[in-house]
Amino acid sequence: MTKLSVNINKVATIRNARGANNPDVVKVALDCERFGAKGITVHPRPDERHIRHQDVFDLKPCLTTEFNIEGNPEPDFVELVLQAVPAQVTLVPDSHNQITSNHGWDTKTNIEFLTEVTEKFHEKGIRVSIFVDPDEEMVEWAAKAGADRVELYTEPYASAYEADREAAIAPFVKAGEKAKSLGLGLNCGHDLSLVNLAYMHQRMPYIDEVSIGHALICDALYLGLEETIKRYNACLAD
Repeated sequence: MTKLSVNINKVATIRNARGANNPDVVKVALDCERFGAKGITVHPRPDERHIRHQDVFDLKPCLTTEFNIEGNPEPDFVELVLQAVPAQVTLVPDSHNQITSNHGWDTKTNIEFLTEVTEKFHEKGIRVSIFVDPDEEMVEWAAKAGADRVELYTEPYASAYEADREAAIAPFVKAGEKAKSLGLGLNCGHDLSLVNLAYMHQRMPYIDEVSIGHALICDALYLGLEETIKRYNACLAD
């Protein structure tokens, strides 16, 4: 079964809007695990507008599922990950002023840099996933950088899904099959939802993990967190 990793950034955004510790990010993460999530994802940005560095250290000793830290591997982020030692780090090429991630790495152009940071994380036993667009060449160069997995940026699939889901999924199937042929694990994330997740899993049952935050938290406002996680897991059932 493809694992569901819940991105809790939006929970931290709500907390930060009023200060104090409501909602409690650690409690929500533990509840997500209790309700069936198989992992927790955070994406700490330099301005700490949602997940803070301290959240990473608060979460690490409490979680019993896989902990995935996403971010641009600038020096501060690299040091944070090396100190926290999560199960997985996902390298994302977002700039400081981006609202959210909106593209994958050009792994060919950045091969030396990505190889260097991947080696640093491997020295600590951390699995490395590189965030890429659904492009077979970018997947291939991620493998050359030493990545253990790639995460496919799925916003283009989500945007095109309702108009033509078969055309929308086609480049992802090709990229996913390329990853598997190279011995890479496969993650997917960004704008996946209860609307489009089941079809992606149907066409790509070999996906190792999906990381979902915004849509899941929005659904939880209406359905409740436990029911929402149950429904997302149902989309990933064999």
